[in-house]
Amino acid sequence: MYGFLLAVLILDGIFLGVSVLLQSGKGGGLAAMGGGAAATDGILGGRQATTMLTRATWTTGSVFMVLALVLSIMSSRAELPQSILRQDLVPTAPAAQPILPTLDQSGAAGDGAAEPAEPPADGDGLD
Repeated sequence: MYGFLLAVLILDGIFLGVSVLLQSGKGGGLAAMGGGAAATDGILGGRQATTMLTRATWTTGSVFMVLALVLSIMSSRAELPQSILRQDLVPTAPAAQPILPTLDQSGAAGDGAAEPAEPPADGDGLD
């Protein structure tokens, strides 16, 4: 059921986009708000006749909103969400040897640690 409704939502979204793009512009928009008599005619004038594309846009928009709401409710009530972000991580095997040298209890460096270099005898070390 969920897959069928999702397919209907996708087809409805495509049809909604096509019906919006096929409509003719109503003229002006925000560009006409700058001034002039044409802007007041658009705002205070009568409404244009409703066309087939306008009704199709309202219908497909309503169906899209209802389907999106129904699908969101259905997905929130699912028992196990299918998300890659919520998958459990598989623990990896520990490394055979530590990467960094560790200190033993006496404070001496363990395996792989180099002896510290002695400071230069003349004091400045830059010749």
